[in-house]
Amino acid sequence: MADSLTLEVADLEVDVLTGIYSEETGKPQPLRISITAEMKPADHYAHDTPLEASKNYMDLKFAATQALPPGVHFKLIEAVADHICETLFVADARVSAVTVKIVKLAIAEADEKIGMTLRRERR
Repeated sequence: MADSLTLEVADLEVDVLTGIYSEETGKPQPLRISITAEMKPADHYAHDTPLEASKNYMDLKFAATQALPPGVHFKLIEAVADHICETLFVADARVSAVTVKIVKLAIAEADEKIGMTLRRERR
Protein backbone atom coordinates (compact mmCIF):
# COMPACT_ATOMS: atom_id res chain seq x y z
CA MET A 1 0.00 0.00 0.00
CA ALA A 2 1.38 3.40 -0.96
CA ASP A 3 1.75 6.24 1.50
CA SER A 4 -0.68 9.12 1.14
CA LEU A 5 -1.18 12.55 2.66
CA THR A 6 -4.59 14.20 2.91
CA LEU A 7 -4.79 17.85 3.93
CA GLU A 8 -8.13 19.08 5.23
CA VAL A 9 -10.02 22.27 5.90
CA ALA A 10 -13.53 21.72 7.23
CA ASP A 11 -16.66 23.77 7.74
CA LEU A 12 -15.64 27.11 6.25
CA GLU A 13 -18.66 29.40 6.05
CA VAL A 14 -18.48 31.44 2.87
CA ASP A 15 -21.04 33.75 1.24
CA VAL A 16 -21.21 32.95 -2.49
CA LEU A 17 -23.43 34.18 -5.32
CA THR A 18 -25.15 30.95 -6.28
CA GLY A 19 -28.53 29.47 -7.10
CA ILE A 20 -31.02 29.11 -9.94
CA TYR A 21 -34.25 30.36 -8.37
CA SER A 22 -35.28 34.02 -8.40
CA GLU A 23 -35.12 34.23 -4.60
CA GLU A 24 -31.50 33.03 -4.74
CA THR A 25 -30.11 35.27 -7.45
CA GLY A 26 -28.59 38.65 -6.82
CA LYS A 27 -27.58 38.03 -3.22
CA PRO A 28 -24.88 35.84 -1.70
CA GLN A 29 -25.88 32.60 0.00
CA PRO A 30 -24.05 31.12 2.95
CA LEU A 31 -22.32 27.86 2.11
CA ARG A 32 -20.44 25.50 4.41
CA ILE A 33 -17.41 24.25 2.50
CA SER A 34 -15.03 21.42 3.42
CA ILE A 35 -12.00 20.54 1.31
CA THR A 36 -9.51 17.68 1.22
CA ALA A 37 -6.45 17.70 -1.00
CA GLU A 38 -4.48 14.51 -1.59
CA MET A 39 -0.81 14.44 -2.38
CA LYS A 40 2.17 12.13 -2.10
CA PRO A 41 3.90 12.69 1.23
CA ALA A 42 7.59 13.24 1.74
CA ASP A 43 9.61 10.13 2.52
CA HIS A 44 9.95 11.32 6.12
CA TYR A 45 8.92 14.28 8.27
CA ALA A 46 11.48 15.27 10.90
CA HIS A 47 10.91 17.85 13.62
CA ASP A 48 12.57 20.52 11.46
CA THR A 49 11.02 19.63 8.09
CA PRO A 50 10.19 22.87 6.22
CA LEU A 51 6.67 23.74 5.03
CA GLU A 52 7.74 23.21 1.42
CA ALA A 53 7.76 19.46 2.11
CA SER A 54 3.98 19.61 2.45
CA LYS A 55 1.34 22.16 1.51
CA ASN A 56 0.09 25.15 3.42
CA TYR A 57 -3.42 24.45 4.72
CA MET A 58 -4.25 28.11 4.13
CA ASP A 59 -4.04 27.41 0.38
CA LEU A 60 -7.17 25.27 0.77
CA LYS A 61 -8.94 28.06 2.63
CA PHE A 62 -7.83 30.60 0.01
CA ALA A 63 -9.30 28.44 -2.81
CA ALA A 64 -12.73 28.54 -1.12
CA THR A 65 -12.67 32.21 -0.19
CA GLN A 66 -10.48 34.77 -1.95
CA ALA A 67 -9.94 32.70 -5.11
CA LEU A 68 -13.67 32.69 -5.90
CA PRO A 69 -14.15 35.50 -8.42
CA PRO A 70 -16.04 38.45 -6.91
CA GLY A 71 -19.32 39.33 -8.57
CA VAL A 72 -19.57 36.01 -10.46
CA HIS A 73 -22.84 34.13 -10.00
CA PHE A 74 -22.45 30.33 -9.97
CA LYS A 75 -25.77 28.74 -10.96
CA LEU A 76 -24.78 25.42 -9.40
CA ILE A 77 -22.79 24.74 -6.26
CA GLU A 78 -21.12 22.03 -8.33
CA ALA A 79 -19.51 24.87 -10.31
CA VAL A 80 -18.24 26.41 -7.06
CA ALA A 81 -16.68 23.06 -6.12
CA ASP A 82 -15.16 22.66 -9.58
CA HIS A 83 -13.58 26.13 -9.36
CA ILE A 84 -12.05 25.25 -5.97
CA CYS A 85 -10.61 22.00 -7.38
CA GLU A 86 -9.10 23.73 -10.40
CA THR A 87 -7.62 26.48 -8.22
CA LEU A 88 -5.80 23.88 -6.13
CA PHE A 89 -4.59 21.91 -9.15
CA VAL A 90 -3.20 25.03 -10.83
CA ALA A 91 -1.52 26.23 -7.64
CA ASP A 92 0.37 23.02 -6.86
CA ALA A 93 1.32 20.20 -9.25
CA ARG A 94 1.79 17.84 -6.29
CA VAL A 95 -1.97 17.80 -5.57
CA SER A 96 -3.32 14.57 -7.08
CA ALA A 97 -6.99 14.77 -6.04
CA VAL A 98 -9.36 17.23 -4.39
CA THR A 99 -12.68 16.61 -2.68
CA VAL A 100 -15.04 19.50 -2.00
CA LYS A 101 -18.19 19.15 0.11
CA ILE A 102 -20.68 22.02 0.04
CA VAL A 103 -23.76 22.41 2.22
CA LYS A 104 -26.32 25.12 1.40
CA LEU A 105 -27.12 26.64 4.77
CA ALA A 106 -29.96 28.92 3.64
CA ILE A 107 -32.28 26.08 2.61
CA ALA A 108 -31.99 23.99 5.78
CA GLU A 109 -35.17 24.02 7.84
CA ALA A 110 -34.37 21.56 10.63
CA ASP A 111 -30.56 21.56 10.71
CA GLU A 112 -30.41 19.04 7.85
CA LYS A 113 -27.38 19.21 5.58
CA ILE A 114 -28.40 19.68 1.96
CA GLY A 115 -25.61 19.82 -0.57
CA MET A 116 -23.13 17.83 -2.62
CA THR A 117 -19.62 16.40 -2.70
CA LEU A 118 -17.37 16.57 -5.76
CA ARG A 119 -14.13 14.59 -6.03
CA ARG A 120 -11.74 15.39 -8.87
CA GLU A 121 -8.47 13.68 -9.77
CA ARG A 122 -5.73 15.46 -11.65
CA ARG A 123 -6.13 14.73 -15.36
